[in-house]
Amino acid sequence: MSPDQGAPTPAYIGVGSNLYGPEEQVERAIDALSRTPESELGARSSLYQSAPFGPVDQPDFVNAVVRLVTKLDAPTLLHQLQQIENSQGRIRGEHWGPRVIDLDLLVFGDMIVDLDDLKVPHPGIAERNFVLLPLQEIARDLVIPGLGRVVEIAVNRDEPRITLIR
Repeated sequence: MSPDQGAPTPAYIGVGSNLYGPEEQVERAIDALSRTPESELGARSSLYQSAPFGPVDQPDFVNAVVRLVTKLDAPTLLHQLQQIENSQGRIRGEHWGPRVIDLDLLVFGDMIVDLDDLKVPHPGIAERNFVLLPLQEIARDLVIPGLGRVVEIAVNRDEPRITLIR
């Protein structure tokens, strides 16, 4: 990151996969995130295995959360995330359906973003233990705009089913 482009922003990104070697897909995406322009990988959670969210019958997911400190703005970062997804073969299809890789911009500093193609904080964070548990692991005191401190958000550790992998 070059020091002349303004203050870096911490961004939290959810990473998930349930196709074609999900653990490897998640690790590959985290590696790609570490090479995001004008950004630095700040932290990463453990890997978690979770039951699928939503009504579609599909394999379990492997999930993680990473913190990226970036000088990119939120829409540009979203574009970078989508490029990583595309490079790993992501095909946008069924809502809540199976996927090779899914990268969600969860939180972007203390900003609220409400664009047609980007909502930050990501809607549904508070209902998703596969986001909250890894997020609590790396950023317990993070304040999510409109929700409060991560550590104070109630987590249902049973629904959907979730276990720590490593």
